[in-house]
Amino acid sequence: MNQLQGKHILITGASSGIGEAVAYQVAAQQGTPILIARRIDKLEQISNHIEQTYQIKPIIRTADITDRETWGNILAEMTEEYAIDVLINNAGIGYFNTFADMDWNQIEKMIALNNQALYFTTYAVLPTLCKQPQAHIINIASQAGKIATPKSAVYSATKASVISFSNALRMELAGQVYVTSVNIGPVATEFFDQADPTGDYQRNIARFMLKPDRVANKIVESIFTGKREINMPVLMNTGSKLYQNFPRLVELFGKRLFNQK
Repeated sequence: MNQLQGKHILITGASSGIGEAVAYQVAAQQGTPILIARRIDKLEQISNHIEQTYQIKPIIRTADITDRETWGNILAEMTEEYAIDVLINNAGIGYFNTFADMDWNQIEKMIALNNQALYFTTYAVLPTLCKQPQAHIINIASQAGKIATPKSAVYSATKASVISFSNALRMELAGQVYVTSVNIGPVATEFFDQADPTGDYQRNIARFMLKPDRVANKIVESIFTGKREINMPVLMNTGSKLYQNFPRLVELFGKRLFNQK
């Protein structure tokens, strides 16, 4: 059975990477993806491909979700028109540099998109989700939220916040809405166009790099289940668990790996 048949799944950051891959897999199960991104050309391209392949017509909206007033109006319109069953907070951004050398505008962008926009979107959609027989919030966090490394102080902090937010929300919504945090290592997406413009970090951690389709598969499999967390890849998650129990030891022996950025 297609558990997503007839369901509406709102995906932020849907124009590439994980969001795009999730959209295809949702449509393959006859769910209706609601695709949100800033690039209308990419959204139309993805929408056309989905419609031709799966005979499902996605709903697309262009939006800068950090623009709270405009995004709020779009969300109000959509929640009035559609019964949203699943919210996937996928949009995010990262910049890697030492905190002292970071451009303050980049810091504000990470906080605005990774945290404030995620909280606001959840807040705006939650009343609609609570009306559905089954509903799910899936927040894309990061293994960086569990184990911080040099040159990612702010990025790691934003993702740790997403994990904490998910944990609290899960308890608040128990019996009403499922909540899952997706704690992933590096994924081969456009994220690194800004986070790592030189490509050095990507080359250094190539052996850990995940494919968007693999992550999307795990996400879609978890919908309407009580899955608390999705942690990928296994080796990095094992390192995160060790770090929680033996932080000094992991920092000592992991110093060379941590300084790959």
